[in-house]
Amino acid sequence: MTLLALGINHKTASLDVRERLAITPAVMEEALVDAKQFADLNEIAILSTCNRTEIYCSADKCSADALLNWLSVYKNLPLADIKSSVYCHTDQAAVQHMMRVACGLDSLVLGEPQILGQLKSSFAVSQKLRLMKGELGQLFQQAFTVAKKVRTDTAIGENPVSVAYAAVSLAQHIFSDLQESRALLIGAGETIELVARHLVNAGVKQICVANRTLDRAQKLAANFNGEAILLGDIPQMLHRADIVIASTASQLPVLGKGAVETALQQRKHQPMFMIDIAVPRDIEVQVKELDDVYLYTVDDLQQVIQKNQQQRQSAALEAEQIIIQGVDKYVLEQRSRSVVNTLTALRSRTELLRDSEIKFALKNLAKGDDAEQVITELARRLTNKVLHHPSIQLRKASAQGRGEIIDLVEEIFQLQNDEE
Repeated sequence: MTLLALGINHKTASLDVRERLAITPAVMEEALVDAKQFADLNEIAILSTCNRTEIYCSADKCSADALLNWLSVYKNLPLADIKSSVYCHTDQAAVQHMMRVACGLDSLVLGEPQILGQLKSSFAVSQKLRLMKGELGQLFQQAFTVAKKVRTDTAIGENPVSVAYAAVSLAQHIFSDLQESRALLIGAGETIELVARHLVNAGVKQICVANRTLDRAQKLAANFNGEAILLGDIPQMLHRADIVIASTASQLPVLGKGAVETALQQRKHQPMFMIDIAVPRDIEVQVKELDDVYLYTVDDLQQVIQKNQQQRQSAALEAEQIIIQGVDKYVLEQRSRSVVNTLTALRSRTELLRDSEIKFALKNLAKGDDAEQVITELARRLTNKVLHHPSIQLRKASAQGRGEIIDLVEEIFQLQNDEE
């Protein structure tokens, strides 16, 4: 069995590439089933966020080339474009990579906690489809355990440092006093909820949440005494927003240049601050061409984030040690599990030989043969049959000069002479 982790992230791929390879929740189930069949996998899970798209899988012969070909076909992208940005980890390296991802050590924001929830969601989707049942499922569980220990035993999660926090920090640099600013949040997911919390903590009092479903927007807005609207209502109220932060799972932009142009005219060109956290992007790239608009993407937040995460570096070193221990534990457990099948097969084979010889001996006893002779013959025949195949293999190993096999048999059956 081979484990494999293959993907791209903010370190290896530009926003444009990440955008093109992103797999949204709406098509995730379809993608999982398609990839499993295409690459002939035993287990699979896909993690797709604004900063990464990764495939975790297990198979008898797990092929990175097969997964790359699937990505190329599924996303209709040239294979060369994907290969230039992709990384691939196998077996123990894949185990370590997943644990680092779960702990936030591979994130744009060092130690950010949202990735663990996203990884758990990925796990849940695969479980729902029964695409994860063996070694990969055990790896996910171990990764969750390690991530919990890192959060408990280190300071990696102390002080808010996340994409949401960085977005609000950047807004504070643009506006001297956020108390007078009005914010429009596009989307109603976990990231937008974090943005809203940070905005309120920074002094923002007027928040409007726009979402595809009004009910979801109302529930989130209610937590901050805000207003809720549908995505289609954005053009009518956009001119009221000083700050616009977008993070949806839409495949296409939800805010275009024309709507922003109109809003600026209504605002008499009073500046607007916009951050597009989404991948694929929610705000058309052309919006950046407009005067009086400060438009940033997740990649633009990196400088802000780097300043805020320095304090987490020492905690990250502690976390790496916990991850190493977690990897070692997982590998040992898998090795222990792998020998169980061998032991079961060995016992089953030996018991078949035993039952066959007992049956033979009972027939001889029924015929009136001497009991002592029957028992002696039973022991002799059983010994010969148990040792028949091992004897053949040992002679073959000796002829091939494979002394390590002979040494191993001597160790297993404690055949070494005691020199003391």
